[in-house]
Amino acid sequence: MRFIDHDDVLRTVSPAEAVEKLRQTLAAGFDPATDPLRTKVPLPHGEMHLMPSAAGTAVGVKILGIQPAGSTVDVPLVQGSYLLMDSQTLTPHTLIDATALTTLRTPAASIAGVLDRLTASNEPLDVAIFGTGAQGLGHAATLESVLDGVRELRITFISRTEPADLAYPWAASGSAAAQDALARAGLVITATTSPAPIVTGAELRKDATVLAVGAHTADTRELAADVFTGAQVIVEDPTVAYREGGDVVLATEEGTVRREDLITMAQVVRGEVALDPDRRVVFKTVGMPWQDLATAQAVAQAAENPLE
Repeated sequence: MRFIDHDDVLRTVSPAEAVEKLRQTLAAGFDPATDPLRTKVPLPHGEMHLMPSAAGTAVGVKILGIQPAGSTVDVPLVQGSYLLMDSQTLTPHTLIDATALTTLRTPAASIAGVLDRLTASNEPLDVAIFGTGAQGLGHAATLESVLDGVRELRITFISRTEPADLAYPWAASGSAAAQDALARAGLVITATTSPAPIVTGAELRKDATVLAVGAHTADTRELAADVFTGAQVIVEDPTVAYREGGDVVLATEEGTVRREDLITMAQVVRGEVALDPDRRVVFKTVGMPWQDLATAQAVAQAAENPLE
């Protein structure tokens, strides 16, 4: 069985190629509502997450081990692997580093859902990214990959402390510089571990695109309820959003989101619903197994045929 390690995953498939693979999967008719739900298994020390999926000629599962809060074990918080199998024989054939796969997949899913909106203009795009971890940086890299030659990017990162090696402009959370960056931004990305709102509607442009990535439980959120007021709201799948997407769950409870008004990622990618350029758009993602499978397929195929 072949193993594709962390560095090879990121070398093999570009962020733009990962975005295109997810869009192709939806355009081909895959229905995310049929995807199995993420299973969380409590363990004596931490928990295991299982994310199985099946589509076309492939079957796969992502297996993650997650350290408990406050763990003193000197290992990464999240570790894991992705196992690809043939859909007919169910024979395992490729094992892929799951950390790298997630780094590639998560921003690809966010950008795939709003790609047409982002490429509709050739004007410079101001971007504010909350969070300087792997996902914040991954979203910046994905934007640079898909918008290369399309429009200029002016990215500002916002966080509580400035990383020593950050290669982008930075502003401290709550500072005047951060407020200015947020007020200018046509695209705002929240990729943090905050359980409480870090962005309010009053801070945003009326036509801003907001990608909410960080919160992934029903009782946590990065966006205040008023961010959704008057916005078109996109989710990967309503059932999953109300199970794991606290931003949507809590805004619904507070009356700024209605389930019947939600737009799915598939509807946008297939052109079944148009996004209004004059309205705010909020895309709340939590990550789904089909996205891992599609990305894993792209990685495995590219590794097998490196010259294609």
